[in-house]
Amino acid sequence: MTLTRALCAICLISALALPAAAEPARIDTRDQFVQTVEGRNLTLFGIRLVVTPDGVIDGRAFGRDVKGQWQWRDGFFCRDLYWGTRDLGPNCQEVRLNGNKIRFTSDRGTGQYADLTLR
Repeated sequence: MTLTRALCAICLISALALPAAAEPARIDTRDQFVQTVEGRNLTLFGIRLVVTPDGVIDGRAFGRDVKGQWQWRDGFFCRDLYWGTRDLGPNCQEVRLNGNKIRFTSDRGTGQYADLTLR
């Protein structure tokens, strides 16, 4: 066996031995979502939000107020949101949880995502 083949074999064996990165768990129900976010802040550099069980979104992002409403619809977090005076409009988002990170993926899971920390 050549040195190159030996190194390739070692790399392959090492890669197989590494644990796979955990796939964030999908939050499928309103109850799961509320249990996850109730009483906690959702934060990311420059962003701090509170999402309440009664459908309110409140907080600040990059020096502007964030205000909105949300509801759970067909397995998705659907929100209408204002950032300052800018209307960000409605969007239904897939929600996933991995430890203390919650991921919102726009357009029913097909668009851009944001990972926020639950505090």
